[in-house]
Amino acid sequence: MIWNREAETMSREARERLQLQRLAETIAWAVARVPFHRDRLGAATVRGLPDLVDLPFVRKSDLREQYPFGLLAVDRKDVARVHASSGTKGKPTVAAYTPDDLEVWREVMARVMTATGARRGDLLHVALGYGLFTGGFGFHDGAERIGMTVVPVSAGNTTRHHLLLQDFRPDALAATPSFALHLAETLIEQGGKPGELGLRIGMFGAEPWTEGMREALERAFGFRAFDTYGLSEIIGPGVAGECEERAGLHIADDHFLPEIIDPATGASLPPGAEGELTLTTLTKRAIPLIRYRTGDITSLTTEPCRCGRTSVRMARVKGRSDDMLVVKGVNLYPSEVERTLLSVEELAPHYQLVVDRAVTLARLEVQVEPVPELVARCGGFSVEHPEIAALRRRVADRLQKAIGLSVELTIVAPRTLPRSEGKAVRVIERGRVS
Repeated sequence: MIWNREAETMSREARERLQLQRLAETIAWAVARVPFHRDRLGAATVRGLPDLVDLPFVRKSDLREQYPFGLLAVDRKDVARVHASSGTKGKPTVAAYTPDDLEVWREVMARVMTATGARRGDLLHVALGYGLFTGGFGFHDGAERIGMTVVPVSAGNTTRHHLLLQDFRPDALAATPSFALHLAETLIEQGGKPGELGLRIGMFGAEPWTEGMREALERAFGFRAFDTYGLSEIIGPGVAGECEERAGLHIADDHFLPEIIDPATGASLPPGAEGELTLTTLTKRAIPLIRYRTGDITSLTTEPCRCGRTSVRMARVKGRSDDMLVVKGVNLYPSEVERTLLSVEELAPHYQLVVDRAVTLARLEVQVEPVPELVARCGGFSVEHPEIAALRRRVADRLQKAIGLSVELTIVAPRTLPRSEGKAVRVIERGRVS
């Protein structure tokens, strides 16, 4: 089922005409109403979509410098809702919405959720946070637009989730992948069976995750797991999502115009090339953004999808440009480590990377837990047990070949690594030599 057939299946030519029209309107709107954009764009005009590459970028630092309402293109009294980032790395980035912006958000979320197989009358269990974080509200409002029944549980309170999942037996779950795994693991420990909850669909986002993580989720719950993508600066969740073909995430590119650029030089890259995703809002009125650098590493394709949707698709996010680790001259993303670890059936999907920079040459330690079945077979956990010791050597060798870097591989006791009720913390960096 396609939610908005006219918008989602229009021809490439019609889509590009609409994008160009909306791009010109957005630039005119931003320049007329926001000094920040007026100073940067001046009398900029776009006669074709390729002209977009001549315009300057907007970075997250710009949003922080304009905190709280310096980028508003409407009167404050016309703002219906405000969301914001956590502000863990400085001032929060503010996302403001007019009533029309909220309608766009509900529309694109309805598209994303329908693409996974969600239908009117389905029961949705929302395990994403509500509040300034956009995740919970995005799925909630999109589900209501479709006509689903929403259980707004929010994040945290694992016991409450267990109770409601078992008693309400929802059709769909929305969560971060790491919290969903935590729910499955703790339910099993209490004698429950996640695969018998009746869930049909899992919708996940807010953190990078791999095919290995998808397989772990699907084994645990017995549903089909789908990737969704969004960011509060652009709209929230709903920028893109997988359809039932799961051959990339369809971007709502009649509302958000995507580009891929070289994260180092800013040069535009062709379809298929991996780089940093840059987005331009085409219909947002409260805080329009032109060429916003998301920091997310992915690639785009315009190849037709078997589902019939004609929008540009993005590959699953590999990581963030600012999350890339440089260890002994080797560049790697945590997802590359995850991909290797989760290909080993004796390992659980719980891991952490510890980068020690308090030495001349940084060291990388990868900590990972074994599956309970292995521990039981060994008669308990011991790093000296021959089977666990052999597993450590085998995984360390596989990692070295996969990422081109020798790491210190540590297999730790089950339940040693912290579990997340929101976004998982995969990397810990220790101090540098002064």
